[in-house]
Amino acid sequence: MRALVLTGPGETAVHEVEPPAAAPGEVVVDVERAGVCGTDVELFTGEMSYLRTGRSWYPLRPGHEWCGRVSAVGPGVDGGWLGRRVTGDTMLGCGSCERCRDGRHHVCAGLAEIGISRGRHGALAEQLAVPATALHPLPDTVDPALGALVEPGGNALRAVRAAVLDPGERLLVLGTGTIGLLVALFADAQGIEVHLMGRDQESLSPVRRLGFEHVWTRTSLPPLRWDAVVDASNAAGLPALAARLVEPARRVVCIGLAGVPSTIDTRELVLKDVTAVGILGGSAGLEGAIAAYARGAVDARPLVAATVGLAGTAGVLAGRRPSGAGPGPKIHIDPRR
Repeated sequence: MRALVLTGPGETAVHEVEPPAAAPGEVVVDVERAGVCGTDVELFTGEMSYLRTGRSWYPLRPGHEWCGRVSAVGPGVDGGWLGRRVTGDTMLGCGSCERCRDGRHHVCAGLAEIGISRGRHGALAEQLAVPATALHPLPDTVDPALGALVEPGGNALRAVRAAVLDPGERLLVLGTGTIGLLVALFADAQGIEVHLMGRDQESLSPVRRLGFEHVWTRTSLPPLRWDAVVDASNAAGLPALAARLVEPARRVVCIGLAGVPSTIDTRELVLKDVTAVGILGGSAGLEGAIAAYARGAVDARPLVAATVGLAGTAGVLAGRRPSGAGPGPKIHIDPRR
C-alpha cells in the first residue's frame, strides 16, 4: 500500500510499504480521510520534543486525525466491526496499569500515540492498524470531513468542559488555529458568548470569513469580564496573559503548547484564586464530539480549507497551502487519491 514516510527532518515521500495485518485484538481500517496537524508538522521539521527524548524516531509514519472503514478484524475482535465506519483514539495505553484502569490511559507511562510515538504507524496511508478498544463508530450523519475532525474536536470539547461555564457566560479563546476555532464552535453550541484573539488583523481576516463575530488582536481586545480563558496558541507568553485577564476565582485552560517553556506568575493564580487546567488529548471528548457532529450542533467542516491526495501531503507539511484553498486552517488528505 501507499503511505507517507518521514525519514528525517524535512525529508518525506510516499512509499510503497507492506499493508498492516489484523493482529490479535486489532482491526485494519481503510482510511477515508486524515487531517494534517501541527504535531505532524513538528515531526516533519524535527522540532517535536519526542524526537529529542527518544519517544519518537525516524522513519515515522504520521497521521492521528482520521476516519475510515474496517476491512479486517483480528483474532479476539467482535466481527460486528467489519464494514463499519469508525474513527479512533490516538492515545493507546497499556491497558493494565493503575492509570489505565482508572480511565486515565492518555497519561499511561507506556503510552503509544498513533502516528506520533513509540513506532505506532499513523493514518497518512491507505490502511491503518488500530486496537479494537480504541475504536469509535461513526453514524451516517458524520461524513469523512467530520470524521477526521473528531480527534481535534474531542480535544476542543475537553477544553470547553474544563472552563466550567454556564450559558450566557463569556469565554476568551487565545489562538485562531484549528483547536481555537473548534473550542469556539463547541462553546457557542452550549450558549456561551465566545471571543477570539489572534496575532494581527491579517490573520483574523479568514476567521471573520468563517463567520466568527467577536474577533480581536491584543491591542483591540475590549476590557470585558472574561469568565474563562482558553489558551489554544503556541505563543510562550499567552498563558501568563490568560492568568492576568481571567476573572478572579475562574479558570484558565491550557491546550496549546509553545516550542519553548512558558512562564506564568503564580501570584496571579494564588491572589486571584484562579484554577489552571492542562488538556492532553481528546480521549474523554471523542464520544461527545461525535454526538455533537451527528446531531448538527457543531458543523466544523468550514474549517477544512482543502482536501488533497497523499502525494500532496509533503507540500502541506512544508507550509504550502493547496491552490484554491478556502479560509479554514485545516488541510485534509484523502489517501485513496
